[in-house]
Amino acid sequence: MQEPDKSYVTMDQLRIGLYVYLDLKWFEHPFAFNNFRIKDEEQISIIKSLGLKKVRYDPARSDLKPPPAQPEKSAEATPPSVLKEHPALASKRALIEKIKRQRESAARIETAFVDTAKTIHNVEKNLLINPAQTIEQANKLVEQIADSILFAPELAIHVMGDKIGGEELYFHSLNVTMLSLMMARDIKLPQEVVKSLGMGALFHDVGRREIPNKILMKMEPLTQAERNFYELHCQYGVEIGQGLKFPSMTLTIIREHHELCDGSGYPRKLKGEAINLLARIVAIANYYDELCNPLNIVDALTPHEALATMFAKLRTRFDPKLLQIFVRCLGVYPPGTIVQLSNGVIGMVATINTAKPMKPMVVVYDADIPKDEAILIDMETEADVNIAKVIRPAQLPREIYNYLNPRKQVSYYFDASAPDKEPAKK
Repeated sequence: MQEPDKSYVTMDQLRIGLYVYLDLKWFEHPFAFNNFRIKDEEQISIIKSLGLKKVRYDPARSDLKPPPAQPEKSAEATPPSVLKEHPALASKRALIEKIKRQRESAARIETAFVDTAKTIHNVEKNLLINPAQTIEQANKLVEQIADSILFAPELAIHVMGDKIGGEELYFHSLNVTMLSLMMARDIKLPQEVVKSLGMGALFHDVGRREIPNKILMKMEPLTQAERNFYELHCQYGVEIGQGLKFPSMTLTIIREHHELCDGSGYPRKLKGEAINLLARIVAIANYYDELCNPLNIVDALTPHEALATMFAKLRTRFDPKLLQIFVRCLGVYPPGTIVQLSNGVIGMVATINTAKPMKPMVVVYDADIPKDEAILIDMETEADVNIAKVIRPAQLPREIYNYLNPRKQVSYYFDASAPDKEPAKK
């Protein structure tokens, strides 16, 4: 259906405050979005240089009405060669190159994630078969992760896709380890303590191997008898850890990772600071990951919902300072969150910088651009656009859902390499 003429303005009618739509391909203009509110004369000049005779505008989202149209002039069109070399379009090409580098970086990080998850799988599988060698492998892995996270100038959190692993990869242990070390970095724990934390987080659920699968995999609520049996995994874990000669700090994390600050946890219903500091850290990471990745995917909360639930409804269960740190590091919009921006664009938070958690990197839906080449918007550079609201994946139209591919399994990995530098060899 043809848009009415009143929803178009000519180049002479362009004014600061008009909300315009550019009917061009994304790479044919220099702006981050195809629709935006004009904020300065420079943007008007750039729009005029794009070779368009008129542009659509939205009266409802504009700050003013355009002036009456002037009689058409027989002005010469801007030569295509001039348009091609416009500095603003050169900046868009630079942005495209940056996105390409980000994609290459994402591929590198996904490979590192898969390698790490496979290592954890091997550790879990061989722990009791070849304990000495396996614990050495686990120690080395935790040391590598801890060193890279602690000493990185900046720390970016990436949400991992479903395509990179199957059920055999030990996502939960990896998530809890990564998120625990993220908090350790923030509170500046000593390096030797961080390594004990990493081992405790990695093996926090080691006692579950003594719990029958019919309890571990049960979709319906557990009976009280089953619940009592399940809760024994903390004690079983300590016994396994003692047999493997784990340090006392690691054993404490295994014993206390289900203790909650209000006394509602188990096995000993400890309260507040009676719970070891490192166990309080792991308890937050563990609880969050279980909300995002429950056994029954139907019960899964989005990362945003999980954080909001813990902070608004369950905050008495957790160390208040550590919970604030956790929320600050993951951001109000954790990776994997589906968002609608203030200009109506829908996207998914792909990466956050822990130093600027309110300004994530967002992959946005654009029907005109193949999903493999989807636009990545750095919210830090877009002063005029912000995140307006969070959307549950189930509320998305099918084509947008398939394009953004919200993760059924939310897994995190940290890019700890310095910006624009080669990653450290491992």
